[in-house]
Amino acid sequence: MAYVPMTARSRDEEHRAATPLELFFDLCFVVAVAQAGRQLVHALAEGHPGTGIMGYLFVFFGVWWAWMNFTWFASAYDIDDVPYRLATLVQISGVLVYSAGIPRAFNDNDWTVAVVGYLVMRVALTLQWLRAAAGEEGGARRCALTYAVGLVICQAGWVALLWAPEGSRRWLFLVLVVAELMVPVVAERHHQTHWHPHHIAERYGLFTIIVLGETIAASTVAVQSALDEHEALDVLLPIAAGGLLIVFAAWWIYFAVPAHDRLGSNREAIPWGYGHFVIFASAAAIGAGIEVAVEHAVGKAHVSTVAANLSVTVPAALFLAFVWLLHSRHFKHGAAQQAVLPVAAVLILLCAWTGSYAVLWAGLVAAAAVAAGVTLVHRERSEGVRREEEVSS
Repeated sequence: MAYVPMTARSRDEEHRAATPLELFFDLCFVVAVAQAGRQLVHALAEGHPGTGIMGYLFVFFGVWWAWMNFTWFASAYDIDDVPYRLATLVQISGVLVYSAGIPRAFNDNDWTVAVVGYLVMRVALTLQWLRAAAGEEGGARRCALTYAVGLVICQAGWVALLWAPEGSRRWLFLVLVVAELMVPVVAERHHQTHWHPHHIAERYGLFTIIVLGETIAASTVAVQSALDEHEALDVLLPIAAGGLLIVFAAWWIYFAVPAHDRLGSNREAIPWGYGHFVIFASAAAIGAGIEVAVEHAVGKAHVSTVAANLSVTVPAALFLAFVWLLHSRHFKHGAAQQAVLPVAAVLILLCAWTGSYAVLWAGLVAAAAVAAGVTLVHRERSEGVRREEEVSS
């Protein structure tokens, strides 16, 4: 359609699913995720974990927050007319500019290009919220206007950051992060936008798959490059196998429970949505960690064996812990089921001290966690069926 008034979609809409435009939007974000991961690899391999991790979290926040804001807006107001599509394509352009600025922001603390890209994304989203406000009234209109005003204020802060003293930029960045996170809380204080629970859960799941896919791609390229240069199959094969097991287990564990069943209101949805920063960032960092492990195995990384192993086991453990914290624990019954993921996260972390086969051991622990979870659930269901048969007989 060329143009239709922008009004909220129904939260009870049946068969709501991600659109081709949303999938294209996600795919373009992979460029930014790959850039952030690449910079993290360089920092960790050179023995600068503190600055590397901090820089990674900062640049990844911009990626995640822009994606998240678009996703929740689209869930409530995606009318798929020409102006909506054009505004979304403008946001995609901003993503690509932001991606181009990641190396400078990461390595030189020069945020100019990144902020310009972020500004493009946010201006387009602000116009979308103003358009939504024009089509609404009452509480919905106030909510949309609050979003627009909040975005403008935060964007002014990001632009002002460019003129701040270089030594204070990272601390001011944290202040702006808090301000960004508060915008949805304040805007939806009296009126909840009509986001669709099943659609939101699907969108987060799709982005998880994309990030895990980027991890596999980065790991594959790292192993291939190492083989081409060093032909060290004996040391690379355990890392490749362990990394693959970790990614497979991460996928299995994330999609083991229906997340949308718990997304009834903002009280559950906002912590769930914000907590995914750790899930997305750690999933992408697993690939970076595997690259570091590969470089260490062939003698290219200037770090200890434990440090190289931690670059894989820390993000893998964080992924499992936060998947459990955000939704898996709400669907587990009994102490045994509840303990599987936390215990697996601790064991994976401890694998860092098992030497050159640490990644393989971590992968086996992750696979064992999947097997234990499946077994316990199957046993519980079998016992439930048996009790029902006994009652009926």
